Amino acid sequence: MVEIPRGSTFSATADMLERAGLISHKREFYLLALLMDAPKHIKPGEYDLGSSMTPVAVLDKLVQGKTKSYFVFIPEGFTLSRIATRLENAGLADRETFISLASSSSFLSSLGIEEESVEGYLFPDTYRFDKLMGEERIIRFMVKQFRKRITPEILERADKLHLTLDEVVTLASIIEKEGGAQEERSMISAVFHNRLKRGMRLQSDPTVIYGIEDFDGNLRRSDLREKTAYNTYMMKGLPPGPICNPGMEAIDAALYPASVDFLYFVSKNNGSHQFSSNLKDHNQAVLKYQIKRKK
Repeated sequence: MVEIPRGSTFSATADMLERAGLISHKREFYLLALLMDAPKHIKPGEYDLGSSMTPVAVLDKLVQGKTKSYFVFIPEGFTLSRIATRLENAGLADRETFISLASSSSFLSSLGIEEESVEGYLFPDTYRFDKLMGEERIIRFMVKQFRKRITPEILERADKLHLTLDEVVTLASIIEKEGGAQEERSMISAVFHNRLKRGMRLQSDPTVIYGIEDFDGNLRRSDLREKTAYNTYMMKGLPPGPICNPGMEAIDAALYPASVDFLYFVSKNNGSHQFSSNLKDHNQAVLKYQIKRKK
């Protein structure tokens, strides 16, 4: 494995290849490179080269920029922080640099994002990156993937619902984090749409968790009373921005809620939820699926 840094001269590259035992005669290699018009066209990056490769094959790979790629899977619902950690663990980005850049107002402006960070716009997918891409190019590529999925039909549907794209992504991120079976997402969406129309608080635990710095995994009653920008138990309407990076299924659910009058739901602890249209039925469901279970 040979890594050619940006700005490396051809002479420095040849020295590196010689030290690695990939070429035997640097002078002959240089003459061959001149014949192939290669010295000015070597591309930086990390290369997987073998000692059995001919000098022509080595030069061909360096000129074409056939660098080593790393596949990174970003699941639906990953937060910006978790994505940064995964990329750092893969040796593709510095976590703190990635997070800092992701909330840079000038950088966000260049991406056409009016939120406080790129949270919500880093599209979940399996990506192929190389080590010299850097944080900025990775973010731009992921946001570009998001933009590709946002069709004119999606924007038209959002407008019909009187929602901006930012609001759709924010709502989708909450639906994504609430989890549950795929077929229930439109009903979870309906609950939030119905609550927003009635001026009710969303009362979503995942939003509260997102607003807690260094969350330890235990959501307490005191957390629900803490006034943060993301505590939808305390504030009405949507939080100020997405709480994760949702996939297309969650975005579709946000745009197409089920035609039901549900206002509440509670987890059955089996991946599904019990939905209710009134508080009395909801309290009974909470007693059945949460309180009695804990006892």
